[in-house]
Amino acid sequence: MAAILTVGELTRSVKNLLEAEFPFVWVRGQVTNLVRPASGHVYFSLTDGDAALSVVWFKSAQRSAEPVERGGERVNPLTGEVEETGAATAVGSGGLENGQEVLCAGRLNVYEPRGQYQLVAELVQEQGVGDLAVAFEALKRKLSDKGYFDPERKLELPRDPSRVAVVTSPSGAAVRDFLRIAGGRGTGGEIRIYPSLVQGERAPEQIAAALDQVDADGWAEVVVLIRGGGSLEDLWAFNTEMVADAIYRARVPVVTGVGHEPDVTIADFVADRRAATPSHAAQELWPRRETLAQRVDVLEMSLGRAYAGWLAGKGADFIQLRRALGWLSPVRRLERMEDRLLSLIPRLDEAGQGVWRRRGDALEAVALRLDRAYGPDRVDRARDELTGICRRLERAALGQAEARERDFGLLGAALRGLDPEAPLQRGYSLVRVERTGGFLRDPKEVTPGDALDIRVRDGRVTAVVAQAPAQTLEK
Repeated sequence: MAAILTVGELTRSVKNLLEAEFPFVWVRGQVTNLVRPASGHVYFSLTDGDAALSVVWFKSAQRSAEPVERGGERVNPLTGEVEETGAATAVGSGGLENGQEVLCAGRLNVYEPRGQYQLVAELVQEQGVGDLAVAFEALKRKLSDKGYFDPERKLELPRDPSRVAVVTSPSGAAVRDFLRIAGGRGTGGEIRIYPSLVQGERAPEQIAAALDQVDADGWAEVVVLIRGGGSLEDLWAFNTEMVADAIYRARVPVVTGVGHEPDVTIADFVADRRAATPSHAAQELWPRRETLAQRVDVLEMSLGRAYAGWLAGKGADFIQLRRALGWLSPVRRLERMEDRLLSLIPRLDEAGQGVWRRRGDALEAVALRLDRAYGPDRVDRARDELTGICRRLERAALGQAEARERDFGLLGAALRGLDPEAPLQRGYSLVRVERTGGFLRDPKEVTPGDALDIRVRDGRVTAVVAQAPAQTLEK
């Protein structure tokens, strides 16, 4: 008879067998479900599309995985290998991202409380971006180029819709959350569930068919596509071109509520509105009933105030019109016009006489000013002043010319005194040391063998220093 084991005994046996069989392994895969708690440890899953492996990377191992310098070479502290330039390097925990293709080295163990086997990573090396992430970015670029994400094509959501179609798995938690939130919001309406798989190979086809069926029925005001959270592989149905095409051709607004807050899929980019979660999708469609009731109260009070104001305004208008009607009576108007005409006649006569007086006075003043400005005496005085100015100008010009001539003479003499060629005319010479390129001013500036360029008045002479001078002459 076979021995009966407890769960703990069986788990420990599997743990011992697994850890003995795989003391140290290398595993390559794509990072998903990355979590960084406050402890500094890193938890994630490795997947290759066929299977997934839980990985824990403890904080102490993250530090020990960094290469060290030994003898001018970078050495891996775990394997002892010398890392070549351009080779895959260890990834810091801060540089690890979902969708990244990595190579992990470590040991397998079994976490007994859960009976789950996992890889305890000692080293994580970057291998590039995973296939799923590459496919995601490629499809995202393709659909963006085709205009699937353009804001101009997105439809406005109806306010407080009464007919809503929901494409999801009818047995999932997402639909329950959606219905629970919807039950306490809006003014009431009808929700139809269009069943569809939301995970697996057949999910994209069923999701697209359900969206097309919503359009064919022509019943819904808006369609909601929802699913609970999961890994990148779990949500992959919403990253397919088939689902994106179905959302793009939908004739009613599409709201997506896929996964959790950080999860973003291709379907979210194409949809007319993206909600962070299924519950949030319901919140996007319907306002809270308490908010609606409060809004009704506010509108009721605003309507009362507006009506009271309207009545007050109409009463004031009536009083004003009554007064205006009396003021606009034809008899009263003729009387006012006659009184005004009688008051204007004397004012017009007085204004005309005043105009003639002012014009006559102005004409006399202009005649006097013309006589003073252009009479014979004024012309004689101007002629005398002009003659005097011409004489003074002539004297000033002669004085300036003589002063400038003196200045030019002084400047010419000074310039001739600064001419470097002038001393050569008096028998002096200029000696340049070819080694330094400068003029010789001190015997100490030359050494035996230095070539000298001696410039005299009529040419140049070259010489070589035979020996340094014995002493320096002083004045």
